[in-house]
Amino acid sequence: MPVPAFSFPGLSQRGCRNILDRIESIEKAFREQGYIADRPLVTALHLVSTLEKPLLVEGPAGVGKTEIAKVLAAVLDTRLVRLQCYEGLDVHTALYEWNYPKQMLHIRLTENSGATVEEREREIFSPSFLLRRPLLEAISAEEKSPVLLIDEVDRADEEFEAFLLEILGEFQVTIPELGTIRARHKPYVVLTSNRTRELSDALRRRCLYLWIPYPDPEKEIRILEARLPGIRRRLAEQIARVMARIRTMALHKVPGVAESLDWARALMALHRGELDRDSVRETLGCLVKDQEDWEALEGELEKGSLLRDAGTGT
Repeated sequence: MPVPAFSFPGLSQRGCRNILDRIESIEKAFREQGYIADRPLVTALHLVSTLEKPLLVEGPAGVGKTEIAKVLAAVLDTRLVRLQCYEGLDVHTALYEWNYPKQMLHIRLTENSGATVEEREREIFSPSFLLRRPLLEAISAEEKSPVLLIDEVDRADEEFEAFLLEILGEFQVTIPELGTIRARHKPYVVLTSNRTRELSDALRRRCLYLWIPYPDPEKEIRILEARLPGIRRRLAEQIARVMARIRTMALHKVPGVAESLDWARALMALHRGELDRDSVRETLGCLVKDQEDWEALEGELEKGSLLRDAGTGT
């Protein structure tokens, strides 16, 4: 069954008669959710629907990759199914496992039922004894297509990555005891990667691809204003310029948009309407999470170069 076209609240099919209207509707829907989506992202989401392919999103940590799937589920008013990847993730955790305690209890309760061994085996290996994990939950959705987020797929092992190929290529999974389960409502699939390791060509071929870099100051201002409606324009501009300056430094962990938002929230909570040396020093923990990075920023702050180069004064 094909993936249905995106349908956003308040947008009629008549309004989607051409591709431009459709793409603009996606951009508008994301903006209303506080997510500033540029044209490459919006086009990629359109193609996810029309080509029925997963979207692989790569980029630095904290630039909003995971948020794409969350916002997509919100604007489509559908369920978000999330699989958080990590080293050692296996099929049973990601796909399914049998409910062994329930099976054992059923075996004991039916010992004197008169059923044959084959009949009892068919009973305990039926769907009612199956524990559905995220991948199977997404594939077996009953009512409408969910959004399946496979987050930080680069953290999983290569063996697990190979296991994903059947799901991503054919929207189906094979369970030995039950056979092949095909999606009635194909999920919209978003995979994210921070590039801690290189993904295989086989996985990449099955996906559309999108690279999300750190935003330029103009886009970061728009993000801050969209997510924090009460922020002062001057403060948003100063934060965006300082972040652009920080991202040119050789840090262990370069702060992303997530840190920009945390920093802005902290400054607003402290009723700081603009940046100065004291406000930056007091809230440095919103930006850096590493001792050496902390010392590097403190050094730039003491020299006055951090705020001066960002055009915010001292």
